[in-house]
Amino acid sequence: MAIPFPSEAWAKALKDVLNNDAEYAQIARNWEGDFVFAIEPDGSLARPVYMYLNLWHGQCLEAMELADPAEKKAAFTLAAPLSVMVRIVQGKLDAMQAMMTRQLKVSGSMVYMMKNVPTVLKFVKCTQKVESEFPVDSGQ
Repeated sequence: MAIPFPSEAWAKALKDVLNNDAEYAQIARNWEGDFVFAIEPDGSLARPVYMYLNLWHGQCLEAMELADPAEKKAAFTLAAPLSVMVRIVQGKLDAMQAMMTRQLKVSGSMVYMMKNVPTVLKFVKCTQKVESEFPVDSGQ
């Protein structure tokens, strides 16, 4: 059954994917950092949606939707309009390319992220494993 993106249910489904992916666990075994995904209004998305993921040594310890991104002091914030996030999750837009072209805005240590590119890329691959339902006008 497809899970609406973005939503708390989607974040929790991603947590399950991450925690059941042996390759992710191996690649991300040294990763220490949590994320807030800030999905900016676009198309039918009238308000921003914030999803939080606490990633620690190859496991996702926590996943939830936040009412306000300030609820958690995350190491990284990834922000983009809904249409960009959807294209990344669908595998139609490379996340690293989106970062470099500033379609995906990153707050946090870019040095740390660049030292951990395999972890970042595997994480993105895991987002693509969630059976997702996207808003009709989200640029898919």
